[in-house]
Amino acid sequence: MNKRTVYLSLFIILGIIASFLVHAAIEIPIINLLVKDFDKYGLGFTWRQWYMIHHVGSVILLLLGIVVGYLQGKHWWKVIYITKSS
Repeated sequence: MNKRTVYLSLFIILGIIASFLVHAAIEIPIINLLVKDFDKYGLGFTWRQWYMIHHVGSVILLLLGIVVGYLQGKHWWKVIYITKSS
């Protein structure tokens, strides 16, 4: 495995970790509101629909984390190792 592959892989892992943090930052307040008063904050959805929204959102955030991590890895590889910007 070469240095660039390790670098990009670590950036992808960083993107996944960041997506989990964003997921938690979004989900925890929403769940607190739903548990507090489901009729008011449920937006007309059922618990089953909220569960589906959770799963779809989780997949979207995971994919975004992977893509953004990869793109950031490519960008910073170019900045640090190719153009050697100071």
